[in-house]
Amino acid sequence: MLALGGCGMQTTSPATARLHAQDRGDGKNGDIAPGQVDCREAKCIALTFDAGPGRDTPQLLDLLKREEVPATFFLLGKNHVLRHPDTVRRIAAEGHEVANHTWTHKVLTGLDGAGIRAELEKTQEAIARVTGRRPTLMRPPQGRTDEEVARICKELGLAQILWNATAKDFSTTDSALITRRILASAKPDGIILLHDIYDGTVPAVPGIIDELKRRGYTFVTVPQLLAPGTAEPGEVYRP
Repeated sequence: MLALGGCGMQTTSPATARLHAQDRGDGKNGDIAPGQVDCREAKCIALTFDAGPGRDTPQLLDLLKREEVPATFFLLGKNHVLRHPDTVRRIAAEGHEVANHTWTHKVLTGLDGAGIRAELEKTQEAIARVTGRRPTLMRPPQGRTDEEVARICKELGLAQILWNATAKDFSTTDSALITRRILASAKPDGIILLHDIYDGTVPAVPGIIDELKRRGYTFVTVPQLLAPGTAEPGEVYRP
């Protein structure tokens, strides 16, 4: 359903995005690639990582590959994409979704239009130079967005992706606590927010994956979570 969230903007849930696709006549299997998970039938959840890549991201990628878990990475441009281009290429090559988390992590609602555009466009260009593809998803720092952010995102071809589960892993190195917080908030069609730049986070991921698999979840990227719907530029998506 559509909801007016804490971000101050109307948001769309993954289920609504899928329903809208059906209402447009896409059909039961419309835009679902062969072999891809259909989240209208499976119990899906999306694992996302913000503000990287960092030194622990290769270790995280090893784990995700071993567990056959796709994820969505919202990358920072300055000091991250520029510093770790090989890791960015690997993220893309291994089937994860590469997305935009701004250039310097400034809160976009505190900037004018030119500042918002610069924060997003610089990262778009940096990722495109490394991967050959401009992202279609972004996550506003701190989840803060407004009509001006939405307008510029629409012009840049970016949908905004929020979350329902966070461990506040920026405030603790306790991996067990991070795991408990995520598991307590996990739900079908959920979007998990973690950061692959903090010491306690990557060690928490194996326990999160194991328990959610035990609960019957299937891990997907954010675009897979919305399919057969697609993320519309400028719109805000949140479970």
